[in-house]
Amino acid sequence: MTLADAGFLDLPPLRLEYRMIGPRPGNAPTIVMLHEGLGSAALWGTFPDKLAEATGAGVFVYSRAGYGKSAPGQLPRTVRFMHEEACNVLPRVLDAIGFERGILFGHSDGASIAAIYAGSVQDHRVRGLVLVAPHFFTEDMGVAEIERARAAFAAGTLREKLKRWHADVDCAFRSWSEPWLDPQFRNWDITDALGYIRVPMLIVQGENDQYGTLRQIEVAKEECYSPVEAAILPGIRHDPCREAPGRTIGAAAEFINRLFRDHHEGEHRARSGVAAS
Repeated sequence: MTLADAGFLDLPPLRLEYRMIGPRPGNAPTIVMLHEGLGSAALWGTFPDKLAEATGAGVFVYSRAGYGKSAPGQLPRTVRFMHEEACNVLPRVLDAIGFERGILFGHSDGASIAAIYAGSVQDHRVRGLVLVAPHFFTEDMGVAEIERARAAFAAGTLREKLKRWHADVDCAFRSWSEPWLDPQFRNWDITDALGYIRVPMLIVQGENDQYGTLRQIEVAKEECYSPVEAAILPGIRHDPCREAPGRTIGAAAEFINRLFRDHHEGEHRARSGVAAS
């Protein structure tokens, strides 16, 4: 398909909104961005544009079913919703946009989805992962924070705030909160997938992340055979992309540009008739 700057991917029964910044997948590497549990394509703000500028890559962002302007997904979501996204939906998205080579960049639940994909699907097109505040296993502090968010949503304050970003705000909130607060989710753990990842990984995490401890990074380094780099940002909580965009883009761009150099992506673009940046 020909990607416009913004539009919808029709992947029946899914209809997913997207933005495409910079060169299209056939002309340059592509960074595919996977949003957080209450995120959307629009909620990234200008971060994708700045990331495209810093790397010379195309950047593709989309809203998962039930988020942003995407059509609602089926409810209730199961406790395996991140595996379902990684193994059933993401492959269809990548194929639909003509993804040829590049990076998966995920935040929070999106980071976990990227890790599950890389550990479950052998895809030579994925050259590396940038995982911002990922979850590899459940921690009590994170569950407690989601319980507080549920109370704020019920009180109406959080609901009003989220209405700006989601056409169906109740669907978006339920898609995130209900699986996480299911008692079965206490046993959710994807560390087994980490051992199957075969590409380099950068983890960016705020030192004061209220949803997870730095043990998440330690486990990744223990379980992964491929290189794992970490950028721990002092004074930052769960959303480095909004709280410290400059530092987050700096760390991500340095990692991504190094991977592209190692894979001679500039030469690939030159051979394709596109000037290397």
